[in-house]
Amino acid sequence: MTTSPRHRDTVLIVTRSDDHAGIPAVVAAIEAAGLRAVRLDSDHFPTSERTATRLGVDETRRHFRVQTNTKAGAGTGTGAGTGGDGLDIDGGRIGAVWYRRFAAGLALPGAMGDTRGPAVDESRRSLYGTLAALGDDDGNLVPHLDRLEDVRRCDHKELQLLRARSLGLRIPETLFSNDVEAADAFIAEARAKRIEVITKMQSSFALYRGGEEHVVFTSVVDDEARAALAGLALCPMQFQHRIGKRLELRVTVVGDNVFCAAVDSQQAAETKVDWRKDGVGLLKSWTRYPLPAETSAQLLTLVRSFGLTYAAADFIVTPEDELVFLEINAGGEWFWLDEHQAPSPGFPIAKAIAAALVDGVRTGRLPGDPASH
Repeated sequence: MTTSPRHRDTVLIVTRSDDHAGIPAVVAAIEAAGLRAVRLDSDHFPTSERTATRLGVDETRRHFRVQTNTKAGAGTGTGAGTGGDGLDIDGGRIGAVWYRRFAAGLALPGAMGDTRGPAVDESRRSLYGTLAALGDDDGNLVPHLDRLEDVRRCDHKELQLLRARSLGLRIPETLFSNDVEAADAFIAEARAKRIEVITKMQSSFALYRGGEEHVVFTSVVDDEARAALAGLALCPMQFQHRIGKRLELRVTVVGDNVFCAAVDSQQAAETKVDWRKDGVGLLKSWTRYPLPAETSAQLLTLVRSFGLTYAAADFIVTPEDELVFLEINAGGEWFWLDEHQAPSPGFPIAKAIAAALVDGVRTGRLPGDPASH
């Protein structure tokens, strides 16, 4: 039979091979609690990472084989590997999953030609199917931080803003559209009120040219951009009234913990509209910020409404000290705010993530995860 829940002692970390930030700190905290953490680099599935699930008449057996990697910040990070030959894991010992990044099929060779696309789709469906079904033979699923379906639901920015507004959070005047006339009217209406309009993408939109990544940042709609609105027929965009900024907030939610940091993005011209344009230059500028209790409660309710245990939220603090909600990101980064990263506001985010996962192994539940038992 599958290993009983009381024998589950492993946290499975699902990520990709180029994802290093924060993982060793979380692994260390999990191990300090007496459990094991194992890393599965999903981009190496199915080329080198392997899974096998056998469903019998009345029992299930699952087996994982992951590759170890001795590079800093990569691999299992547990010392439990077998050199360069890989690590075998009994799926019945996995008690929780930390879902960081998912890129199954990414390493499949281009030489596969027209079979590569379907093979990538099948790899993703297969690996996530195995992860989603992890549990016992009575149908009790192991908790995930967080489940793919909940992460994907949180990608819906319109739904985020609707829910945030219903909870009493202030949101910017916003338009989602591929309609040129609607966008032009939105811009004209704002300009009549002497309000600038910004535009941004709902996804992590980036172009790859000459081997370099070119991220599409939030930008102000000037006359040139307004004249090019016909491009909406090829790609929809999000438009918002530009909100005056005194500070920008990054609020990291882990279970019941709310960690709020602020940065003065207006100190440099390059970061006035989108602080990510020089995120490295602002690293030393983040400080702790006292998020009002009411806003914390509203944000926790919003995050839980998507079934999430973890989320990173962005707010603006206006010159009048009003808070304006922008969005939450189910997979948003946090490591530059953690106590292990200097300089930083020193939040124990890695420990909070580890504590939630450890509690998930021991109790079968994570905050916000209705599918776990």
